[in-house]
Amino acid sequence: MAENTPAGSTTDGAITVGQPVAQPADARVSAAASFDVADFPVPSGREEEWRFTPLARLRGLHDGTAEATGGALRREVTVPEGVTMETVDRDDPRLGRVGKPVDRVAAQAYSSFEKASVISVPKDTVLAEPVRIAVHGQGGVAYGHVVIEVGAFAEAVVVLDHTGDAVVAANVEYVIGDGAKLTAVSVQDWDDTAVHVAQHTALIGRDASFKSVVVTFGGDLVRLHPRVVYGGPGGEAELFGLYFTDKGQHQEHRLFIDHDTPHCRSNVAYKGALQGQDAHAVWIGDVLIRASAEGTDTYELNRNLVLTDGARVDSVPNLEIETGEIVGAGHASATGRFEDEQLFYLQSRGIPADEARRLVVRGFFGELVQQIGLPDLEERLMAKIDAELEASV
Repeated sequence: MAENTPAGSTTDGAITVGQPVAQPADARVSAAASFDVADFPVPSGREEEWRFTPLARLRGLHDGTAEATGGALRREVTVPEGVTMETVDRDDPRLGRVGKPVDRVAAQAYSSFEKASVISVPKDTVLAEPVRIAVHGQGGVAYGHVVIEVGAFAEAVVVLDHTGDAVVAANVEYVIGDGAKLTAVSVQDWDDTAVHVAQHTALIGRDASFKSVVVTFGGDLVRLHPRVVYGGPGGEAELFGLYFTDKGQHQEHRLFIDHDTPHCRSNVAYKGALQGQDAHAVWIGDVLIRASAEGTDTYELNRNLVLTDGARVDSVPNLEIETGEIVGAGHASATGRFEDEQLFYLQSRGIPADEARRLVVRGFFGELVQQIGLPDLEERLMAKIDAELEASV
């Protein structure tokens, strides 16, 4: 039987069943953390966490004027044998135990969803096939909540695939039990008119591993907030991301890794390509190493490739360290255009300019796409990159 009980944290930091999870103190990164929308003022755009976001394009998600409409989303969930998928009411005790919403839209999403999905992988289970959650927008406004629980020493891959057109705000919780391994892939392949705002929060157990791969192509506005907290020593987090921002699109990824537990590791690598007038990408990488987190090893990287004039990138890595007893900590950010030498070399070998450009971009993204480990999805994403490039020729 699959386990349907909630995961949490004991006082010694280990992930166990049935215990609440301590909430991180995010005062230095966010003004508040709360399930109550009233605890967050309506943003004006002058706040640090909103200063890059074009609020008018949120379609009312930020000020409470976006009312949910029926049939806005169609969901198809495919789970391998042994995995439990449940649709639960708002009062299910497994909801909201990993992390509170840290901005008004996330709180609005938590206050507004009617049903949530809870997917549970039993302990010691190694899945041969991924869990696939296909979300297709059919117009209108929707709020959502998903919980992914992976039991102790289990291994799983979960794919959340977003397509179509909708205005969506959601929260996703990942609970990774002690010694477990989870790869979570979130693909934003929306139509150009869609809006998607989401907070993804992962709680990583003792000696557990979490790999997140975020891929963003479509949407008028996409704003994602991946977050990591640790429930015991030895936890490892790898956060990979790629985004291709086209004409007029706003794509924003705001990461926060809270190292509050000793001897944990994190590695972040996000890459973006931009083309077209008013294409705007934002990457914020916040890493906090608290005084209690001795033995931390962390690094974050963001690289952006600007393909045309008229595109804009804002890249802000932040690292706060409260203890000197760490293994290592660092960050890097770089934004640039094509290297003329690369293109010249390829063209000198008889490769046409457009093909040379395609090869450079494929190589730029290739190492991140390979982190997914699912050949069918990797092939689809590389084909999408090719299509984006061809559209600009």
